[in-house]
Amino acid sequence: MNYLAHLFLAQNTVESRVGNLMGDFMRGVRLAELAPAVAAGVRNHRAVDRFTDTHPEVQALKKLISAKRRRFAGVIIDLAFDHYLINHWDRFSARPFDQDCQFYYAQLVQGRHLMPSAMDQTSQRIVAQDWFSSYRTLEGVGFALDRIAGRIRFKNEFHGAIAELERLDEALNRSFLRFFPELVEEISALAIETRH
Repeated sequence: MNYLAHLFLAQNTVESRVGNLMGDFMRGVRLAELAPAVAAGVRNHRAVDRFTDTHPEVQALKKLISAKRRRFAGVIIDLAFDHYLINHWDRFSARPFDQDCQFYYAQLVQGRHLMPSAMDQTSQRIVAQDWFSSYRTLEGVGFALDRIAGRIRFKNEFHGAIAELERLDEALNRSFLRFFPELVEEISALAIETRH
């Protein structure tokens, strides 16, 4: 899953939100050296990724991505799922998306002292540029994917992945609505952060 979904699946504390996002920024970070609540968030992040990567809905979607972009299928699906999460926010949260989003941003700002440098820099950009609101539209997701494509150091055909999103919009939406409630249930049942 992408950043927004990880923050959504965190506990409602600064340490948890930082840990759940930190799972993507662990280079040079030792889990044992983190505060217990942050480390539990990292473990929760890893459980989310394991469940997602092995889920039949996600596996089936990866096969629908065109051959030239299939090696990036996971990235495309992760970002697309943030888009569908926003579009269906009221099914999963009692508060409006804009309110939750601003709260997440505030927690990321509060938790900067807990972050490794690369994560701090990225989280500052997330907040300052309001990345999550841009994911409301497929065009916004396509722009984010092109940004990622521009950072890849080897020759690739990842650029223009919005074509995949537009072609698979209905399939992605249907799969998300089947998959995400199962993910929420799985993470709740594991209770990783409430028993650290």
